Amino acid sequence: MTTVASAPAVSAAALANRPIGMFDSGIGGLTVARAVARRLPHERIVYFGDTAHLPYGDKSAAAIQAYSVKICDLLLRQHCKLIMIACNSASAAAYELVREYVGSKARVLNVIDPIVAHLGQAYPGRRVGLIGTKQTVNSNVYKKKVDELDADVDLHSLATPLLVPMIEEGFFQNSISDDIIATYLSHAALADIEALVLACTHYPLIKDQIARYYAGRVDVLDASDVVAADAEAYLAAHGLLAPATATPPAHHFYVSDFTRSFEESTRIFFEQEVHLEHYPLWE
Repeated sequence: MTTVASAPAVSAAALANRPIGMFDSGIGGLTVARAVARRLPHERIVYFGDTAHLPYGDKSAAAIQAYSVKICDLLLRQHCKLIMIACNSASAAAYELVREYVGSKARVLNVIDPIVAHLGQAYPGRRVGLIGTKQTVNSNVYKKKVDELDADVDLHSLATPLLVPMIEEGFFQNSISDDIIATYLSHAALADIEALVLACTHYPLIKDQIARYYAGRVDVLDASDVVAADAEAYLAAHGLLAPATATPPAHHFYVSDFTRSFEESTRIFFEQEVHLEHYPLWE
C-alpha cells in the first residue's frame, strides 16, 4: 500500500522570517507601515496600495470585500506570516471575510480592534470623538465594538470626507487646510470630547494641525502607533517576531495603478525614499 507524504511542517523559525503583509486603498496605510517599521525594525514589510480603486471610503462594502480578497491572494503568494488591513474602511467592511478566506495560511489583524481596546482601557466613562471616512463612520463598527466593551465609553463619530483627498494631494500644513479641519472639529457632534480618534490611516499626517486646534484640551489618538504596538504584542505572543539581523530588511511596496505623484507622496507618508512597483492586479 502506497502512502502519500504530507507536506513538511514549517518551523517556527522559518515562519518568523516571513514578511508582514499590509494593504490599503492607496498610500495612506503607509503611516501604519511607518509605525510598524519604527517599532519592529527587523520585520520585512510587503505593502500593497490599491491605488486603482482609491478611496475605499466611498465604495460599497461588497466592492471593498472583493478588492480585499484579491489583494490577500497576492500577499499569500508572498508568504506573509501576518496580514494587516491598514485601512479603516476595509477593516470595517472586510475583516471577517478576509480572516475566513485566509484561514490558517496567515494571521489577520485590523486597525479597529486595537483602538477599541485602548479606548476601553484609557477612557471608560468618558466622552470620545472619532473622525473617519463616510464608509467607516456609516458602518457604525466602532460604536458597536465600543458598546460591546461595556466600559461606558461615550463615542461620537463624524464623517470628514474632504480630509483624505486633501492629504492625498499634499494639501495640508497651510491656512486653507487649517480652515477645513477647524470646520469639521467645531461640529456639534464633537463638542465636549476628551479624546479624538483619528480613524483613518491618512490622518496622522494632520495630527499636528488637529492638536494645535485643540491646544492640549483633547487627547489626539494616532491609531498607527496603537496598531503597531498591537502587532508587536501579537507576534511576540505567537513566537513570530523576526530575529535581529545585521542589515535592515528590504521592504517591498506595490501599487495597482502607478503615477509619479504617488511615488512622491510616499516619502511624506513613510518618511523615507520608497520605490513603488506597479503590480496591475486588476488586469
